[in-house]
Amino acid sequence: MFQARGEKNWYIPDGFIPPDSTGALISHEAVCVLNCSSEEALIRFTIYFEDREPIEDVVVVVPGRRTKHIRTSTLMKEGASIPIGVPYAIEVQSDIPIIVQYSRLDSTQAENTLMSTMAFPMK
Repeated sequence: MFQARGEKNWYIPDGFIPPDSTGALISHEAVCVLNCSSEEALIRFTIYFEDREPIEDVVVVVPGRRTKHIRTSTLMKEGASIPIGVPYAIEVQSDIPIIVQYSRLDSTQAENTLMSTMAFPMK
């Protein structure tokens, strides 16, 4: 039996999908989830904005002992999705402990930028 590692609640306060891309790489962001448990993880995303109501209860399943890279542009609920070029924040809630990392590829210039950081865990 593989033990769960990580936390059930994670926060990413600085989200922003760059509006432009150059070359072959498309600007994007991803939430990377690692599930070390034997059980599948049922994950619920809430997307917060500065000037509108959140997009709530976006569900993603990550199988046991797997990783999943979720592009934030794919997080949708009833036709609502994260607009490009608009600041946002993410709350990640899981029914079992998981590990969450956040990455942004900014290809708005010829010199691409890749940023990656651990999300903020809460007990």
